Amino acid sequence: MMDNLQKIDVLRERMNVSYEEARSTLEAVNWDIVEALVKLEQDEKSRKEEIFVRGNELVEKVKELVRKGNVTKIRVKQDGKTLVEIPVTAGVVGALLAPQLALIGAVATLVSRSSLEIEKSNEKSTVDSEPYH
Repeated sequence: MMDNLQKIDVLRERMNVSYEEARSTLEAVNWDIVEALVKLEQDEKSRKEEIFVRGNELVEKVKELVRKGNVTKIRVKQDGKTLVEIPVTAGVVGALLAPQLALIGAVATLVSRSSLEIEKSNEKSTVDSEPYH
């Protein structure tokens, strides 16, 4: 039988979470390792959101998400590979955001289908852009 530290180590290794998150999840499910794995998996899925937009709408969608706040990082991906990764600091608006938006716009015009991953301080969301028709 596993002790609590071994259970925490299993969760950390399998789910790539901190000691604190592993411990609190195990406590929430009465130290049942399988239930903890399921809970962390469900939590991860609920933090992701997919919105389909056309490539030419990509920059506007980024602007909208940044305006809503809480965005810490933006990644433009194609076939699972990161093409551009841009950190977004709090309060970045207008002219300060323009170079990053220009870069995202340039990349969006070069690829027919890409996904936009928005990382928030406590969650991630994924936005896929449809290929041009």
